[in-house]
Amino acid sequence: MKAVILAGGFGTRISEESEFKPKPMIEIGGMPILWHIMKTYSHYGIDEFVICAGYKQHVIKEWFADYFLHTSDITFDFTQGNKMIVHDQHAEPWKVTIVDTGLNTMTGGRVKRIKKFVDNNPFCLTYGDAVSDVDIKKLVDFHKSHGKCVSLTSVSLAQQKGVLNIDSNDTITAFREKDDEDGSLINGGFMVCNPEIFNYLDGDQTVFEQEPMKKLAQEGELKSFYHSGFWQCMDTKREKDKLETLWGTGNAPWKVWE
Repeated sequence: MKAVILAGGFGTRISEESEFKPKPMIEIGGMPILWHIMKTYSHYGIDEFVICAGYKQHVIKEWFADYFLHTSDITFDFTQGNKMIVHDQHAEPWKVTIVDTGLNTMTGGRVKRIKKFVDNNPFCLTYGDAVSDVDIKKLVDFHKSHGKCVSLTSVSLAQQKGVLNIDSNDTITAFREKDDEDGSLINGGFMVCNPEIFNYLDGDQTVFEQEPMKKLAQEGELKSFYHSGFWQCMDTKREKDKLETLWGTGNAPWKVWE
């Protein structure tokens, strides 16, 4: 199974850093938050990734092109014709496809554009700006058990995310935007989608969290995988600093890998 990560937005609410790089490339502990998300999936055996890039997509491509340089010791020997020697190369066992899904494309449109890269198979899907200690294996097993089109991880947090109405069978019956009265379960990303999801996506201006999600809910094709553990997005500088502090003190709950 592959993991598709949405990494193409402008990140306007954290413009202090996203002016120079895509939000998923903002660093926590010296590594992009995108890397942290990928490490989580890799811990559960998912090592193939499709990155939906857009805004400053070249930054993502260049970072991965030089990944082993970032993680290994290097000798540059100018006496031997500018020879480069890589010592004990440390690189993840990843296959990473980075797709330029357009500068102004909406989330659903970005997913639509990577259809050919998931080979008509179920795939994981998440946002490139949130980390969690969600058990990906249990999430995938849950998805396989019910046979519906989409499973998403629901978390309880008062933020401006899509609010979920969930019945006793974990079926999401309504999907709407949060209002000031809510303290409800919200969409935490970390989804699993069957290939039928592409039937709900029209084009570049399709917002995944609006009509597609609402239609899936109306048809009973959207299931909730409740996660009571750690989940944190990085929409603002304050949230970035919180994640940095957790990592720096050795108390990062999302670090499930060794």
